[in-house]
Amino acid sequence: MTATDVDATADDDYDPFEAFNKATGAGTVENPYPDFIALRRDTPVAEMDLREMFGLAEDEVPSNSVWTVNTFDTVQAVLRDGEGFSSKGYEDVMGAVFGHSILEMDEPEHHTYRNLIQQAFTRKAMERWEAEVIGPVVNALIDDFIDDGAADLVRRLTFPFPFEVIADQLVLPEDDKPRFHRMATELISVQVDMERALKASADLHAYFSKIIAERRAAPAQDLVSVLAGAELDGQQLTDDEIIAFLRLLLSAGAETTYRSSSNLLFGLLTHPEQLAAVRDDRSLLAQAIEEALRWEPPLLTIMRTPTREVELGGKTLEAGDTVVINIGAANHDETRWEDAETFDIFRPQIPHIAFASGVHMCLGIHLARMETMVVMNAVLDRLADLRLDPDAEAPYITGMVFRAPPALPVLFG
Repeated sequence: MTATDVDATADDDYDPFEAFNKATGAGTVENPYPDFIALRRDTPVAEMDLREMFGLAEDEVPSNSVWTVNTFDTVQAVLRDGEGFSSKGYEDVMGAVFGHSILEMDEPEHHTYRNLIQQAFTRKAMERWEAEVIGPVVNALIDDFIDDGAADLVRRLTFPFPFEVIADQLVLPEDDKPRFHRMATELISVQVDMERALKASADLHAYFSKIIAERRAAPAQDLVSVLAGAELDGQQLTDDEIIAFLRLLLSAGAETTYRSSSNLLFGLLTHPEQLAAVRDDRSLLAQAIEEALRWEPPLLTIMRTPTREVELGGKTLEAGDTVVINIGAANHDETRWEDAETFDIFRPQIPHIAFASGVHMCLGIHLARMETMVVMNAVLDRLADLRLDPDAEAPYITGMVFRAPPALPVLFG
């Protein structure tokens, strides 16, 4: 199978990376955290005025209320109440792009599906991926720019590496990778270009269907083969269920990993004394990863829908309302973290909520941490005297849904 078999058409003027950044608020919202302070203090659970926020007419406002949940305790209360707060609201938009995936499942369906998928993410599998896939991918990307003495670490490393890792976990042919990366980026750009996202979704369905058929006929150790062979109490994943998970993996796996590693690098590069400390003492790297996830989670908000009338934070939420869970605000809760707005890898480590909580806690949490550990060790080992480029535009983190720096221009060597 070649890239031509998938789709040879391409719009040379279309940059999916830029489109995706635009879709997630890049360049329009640089620092929302000061606004969250008053929300936590005054309205842990706040009803949103959509008319004022978006200039909607009365007949354009949805009949159900929309709420934001803003403190660590109220966020935890929602995420840990799987019966009172449903994930099915995702099926209206994301379901059209990803298919029926674990993102929109409630119990008991979610439990069965998750247990089937987890069979592909064993400790043994992750150890093999680290040695045979992740390390080689990261080092190959660094090889391409290490002699230049300068690079944009987002474009050259943190953005491509998770997609390359997934391509190699699926054992895709080399000729397919450029088109696969493009389809993947177009798929997760659903908020800015639904038409392209739906086309990418259909293209990926056709592409993955061929691969699944091949791996069912001749199983190997790749991710698709393991998913195709997973079984629990006589139940197996259908082709459509596998494809829905693989589509979701491109967003929930590759994209958030790219953003979290980028945010960590931004935090360290803008705090050179902490960068030096981690370079000299790698035992600090694990807590640096957790601090970056707390300080700048890659995904700022997720959504739930009350299944019944619920009292929360002194407010009454009705069945069918929309609840926007503000992970970013929860991770900056001053009642839990001292000087919470500051990036500080030396602060006492207590659990954050960047990977959500409850039954929907991120399935790939251990893989994401391991990927970030590998890429950071490679950067620290191979890019001597790493520092921000003083002649380039100062980097910044931006976005209102997803958060990451659009660029990280650095010098090294």
